[in-house]
Amino acid sequence: MAAKLKVGIVGGTGMVGQRFVQLLDQHPWFQVTAIAASAGSAGKTYEEAVQGRWKLSSSIPEDVKGIVVQDASKVEEVAQNVDFIFCAVEMKKNDIQALEEAYAKTGTPVISNNSAHRWTPDIPMVIPEINPGHIEIIEAQRKRLGTSTGFIAVKPNCSIQSYVPALNALLDFNPTTVVASTYQAISGAGKNFTDWPEMLDNVIPYIGGEEEKSEQEPLRIWGSIVNNEIVKASAPLITTQCIRVPVTDGHLATVFVSFEKKPSKDEILSRWLNFKGRPQELELPSAPKQFITYFEEENRPQTKLDRDIERGMGVSVGRLREDSLYDFKFVGLSHNTLRGAAGGAVLIAELLKAEGYIQAK
Repeated sequence: MAAKLKVGIVGGTGMVGQRFVQLLDQHPWFQVTAIAASAGSAGKTYEEAVQGRWKLSSSIPEDVKGIVVQDASKVEEVAQNVDFIFCAVEMKKNDIQALEEAYAKTGTPVISNNSAHRWTPDIPMVIPEINPGHIEIIEAQRKRLGTSTGFIAVKPNCSIQSYVPALNALLDFNPTTVVASTYQAISGAGKNFTDWPEMLDNVIPYIGGEEEKSEQEPLRIWGSIVNNEIVKASAPLITTQCIRVPVTDGHLATVFVSFEKKPSKDEILSRWLNFKGRPQELELPSAPKQFITYFEEENRPQTKLDRDIERGMGVSVGRLREDSLYDFKFVGLSHNTLRGAAGGAVLIAELLKAEGYIQAK
């Protein structure tokens, strides 16, 4: 059996970093050997660093409790003992961009959960089932950064996972207009109800920056590589509203869509049922067997019941019906900290390893 690749988690003490720790416990390909965070956490064991701050229902994995947290800003020290890193730091955009590029220039691949590099022209933003071909731009990025092995790849915004996969399966019908409202869990803000008691019995109709991301990032995912940069698609036209709701995990979306070539309901259901991507072809460890699951029940999918489908890596859809203003409407659901955050990033890393972009140093 091949040795596992050595993984560092930069920003490992926050909520998404904790998810990385959880998901990588007993992973068949990867092993956490380094955790880095702010200077305030550096020098403590991981167990000490997250004491009173561990936000997940499962316990801290035994294998990482004793790892001594390093200072994330000491790039060379962290990079020398890992084959690649996941990055989930909470910093200003320019600081994140500089930090991730510094790691990449050491020859270390960076799989980022952050938004800072999502619009850097030669950095792929990937949903592995949808646009795996975008990783080909990594060669151009390496030339720019002056490295033969390092690079940055990023995961898109968590909110779009609830509806973009369902729309992607229907691209043959040329969707022209999409209206989506997302109802987003508090873990998307890195919080639980202990941290944020104001969210109990409350709805907040605004999430800063989220609507622009939800409208524009799908177009980059559906874009193409032109002259060593990713150029976003010009259609469909997407407008969104993003709302914070009092649930722990799971982003739900209500979607209205019109097409240039209107499909039948049966055609839509068939596309959803049979949709597979590169992760399913490669049988990657974190890949859901059934990427899109459709519920016939009128009251499904429900956030509490269905967010964990396919270990939180699947997408649920329901309530497909024709609409009086648009062609069709439906409801979508995804787990925001699994498929939408750490789990999605782990799946990207698995794809990059399988395709030869990540190797042991």
